[in-house]
Amino acid sequence: MSALIDLIYQGSNTVADLTEQSVNAAIEKYGADARAAFPETGYFAPTIYAATGVKVKTLGDLPACVGVLKSLITGQEDLGAALNAGLATAVGAEILELLKYVESPNPYENESGIGFVPDAVIRSLGVPLVTGDIPGVAVVIGKADNAADAAAVVRDYQDKGILSFLVGDVIEQLAEQGVRMGLEFRVVPLGHGITSVIHVVTVAVRAALIFGAVTPGDLGALLQYTKDRVPAFVNTFGALDAITVSAGAGAIALGFPVIPDIDLGDLQVPGALVSETDHSKMVEKSLELRNIHVKPKAVSLPVGFAAAFEGEIIRKKDTYVEFDSDHSKTAELVTMKPVEEIEDHKITILGPEVPETSDELIRMSIATLVNVGGAKMQPDFEPVIERKIHTWYNYMEGVMHTGQRNLLRIRISKSSWERGLRLKDFGEVLYSMIRTDFGEVVDKCEITICTDTAAVEKALDEVCFPRYRARDDRLAALTDESVDTFYTCTLCQSFAPSHCCVVTPERLGLCGAVSWLDAKASYQLAPTGPSRPIAKTGCTDERLGAYETVNQAVAEATHGAMEKVTLYSLIEDPMTSCGCFECICGIEPMSGGVVIVNREYTGMTPTGMPFGELASMTGGGVQTPGFMGHGRNFVASKKFIRAEGGLERIVWMTKELKDDLAPKINKTAKELYGIDNFTDMIADETITTDPEELVAFLTEKGHPVLNMDPIM
Repeated sequence: MSALIDLIYQGSNTVADLTEQSVNAAIEKYGADARAAFPETGYFAPTIYAATGVKVKTLGDLPACVGVLKSLITGQEDLGAALNAGLATAVGAEILELLKYVESPNPYENESGIGFVPDAVIRSLGVPLVTGDIPGVAVVIGKADNAADAAAVVRDYQDKGILSFLVGDVIEQLAEQGVRMGLEFRVVPLGHGITSVIHVVTVAVRAALIFGAVTPGDLGALLQYTKDRVPAFVNTFGALDAITVSAGAGAIALGFPVIPDIDLGDLQVPGALVSETDHSKMVEKSLELRNIHVKPKAVSLPVGFAAAFEGEIIRKKDTYVEFDSDHSKTAELVTMKPVEEIEDHKITILGPEVPETSDELIRMSIATLVNVGGAKMQPDFEPVIERKIHTWYNYMEGVMHTGQRNLLRIRISKSSWERGLRLKDFGEVLYSMIRTDFGEVVDKCEITICTDTAAVEKALDEVCFPRYRARDDRLAALTDESVDTFYTCTLCQSFAPSHCCVVTPERLGLCGAVSWLDAKASYQLAPTGPSRPIAKTGCTDERLGAYETVNQAVAEATHGAMEKVTLYSLIEDPMTSCGCFECICGIEPMSGGVVIVNREYTGMTPTGMPFGELASMTGGGVQTPGFMGHGRNFVASKKFIRAEGGLERIVWMTKELKDDLAPKINKTAKELYGIDNFTDMIADETITTDPEELVAFLTEKGHPVLNMDPIM
């Protein structure tokens, strides 16, 4: 053990000396007032901020951080002190990487890695992490003696949905082996130098700040959060030097076990530092040490099938066959039928097969028609299952699916076609996933995939369009007043334990992924799962949307962390936010209105804060009167901040969000206030981000907010 501790201290001292020299050199070159910041984050130097509460903004802030770093390296001959030295290495790595961004706004531009991971990416990963679509995070470091072994390990992680971050020469090794990399494939190259490993550490510590409401400076709470709630581990390939060992000690301090592929003998630490020299067993050993459980694959295919392929983009030049509503007829429909009318697991391809060979892009029509039945099945569950077709098709390697209903595009890549992927496999995927994910309500399922254009047109006219219209009428009639039950959603509690969404027909979950129908179906599928019914009784204030039963349900769901919420107010006991919200609404004081910014927007807002800073005040399961996370589509709801005046309070939105929601917002504004083209009165970043200019714009447009009572 003493030999291991000596290595850790050797590495941490080396990093400390290099960090101190580099900081002094940077100050001499650029001056103490030079800005020091990572791009697209509201958390400064995240590791330093989370551990100490210090907001690093300039180079002049760094010497004190170096002092803290050096104080962690005590030289004491016990493992706990050595792990603190590992944390010092992490702080040093963060400072060294930060200095790269002082030198250049994009220091990784000419490398195969991406460097710092923006806040928006972490928030986008929130939902798949809490749902288990990403069951864990692997950090893969070094250079394997055999590149094929490293590729096999990472492909196995990819197939299991594990998110892998790469550091070192293993990046080139995987590229040579044909492993596709990028966030869309859940294989993310960070950089070649060992200090770039800090960019995955900052993902973990920002998860604690974003989702866990860990107070910056509370190191104990930070380490407890990463240990308990961030399912990460480290694999190293090849020989270990002192700096890598010290970085590994930092990972262990965060609760992440390290699994090297060399025999460390007596240097091993049970449960924390464990050798695995057999690469065929490395994945199993890693998941076991971190207690990560991966669902077995529901279907056998000639290509990969996992959430890791969900974001895959297939370019036209790489496409073998395309089913596209712009050029052909397309449809998807799930229909409830009596069980006796369904032949279970019957998969029919109706119409011409896709030609086995072609030198040109093939275009065809397609209709995916699914009949389901079961004792607990309800018509309201049809669109819930139907929307999942998009996800399941995208899980197939080499398949890209966009759109829904009759407006679709499905592409199959040349490489996946050559590997044997056929339309019958699409049917098997649907059958297996429906029976797996919806087995509580679906007892039988049969699937028809139709490729005959005339037959698709007939299905659209006689079956699909009437069903779509009936659903639309049903959804239009679904208001908060028309139902007697709301639902909780605690999906995100694995990351944000004090957060609970309340989902109503007119207020979807803040992640945008859970509608009232989704929550209803979720409860039917898993009565002890994340969604529980709330009897809509005990209304104490209709304007606010305050209910005694809602308060009771939220208090129970958060174990007393939150006792009172309203459904329609931004000011009075607003609903909590976990961190994976699609948008933030916040008060703009000068106009007395609100601004709305989506997480993809990186610019400034009239509040004087970008999304990251607004989010740092809003997430983590806390109530912040005047600021609220929410789903995109909630903006057009008649219940959107109704207590403060509703849509008429909106004075500024990002252009992308405004353009996307304009038809829905304008429709609601017309119905509620008689205003035509209301979005023309709303400013965006192309008009101004300055509050005085914003008021001038609102005055010119005659925006109703100027005649409203003060918002607070």
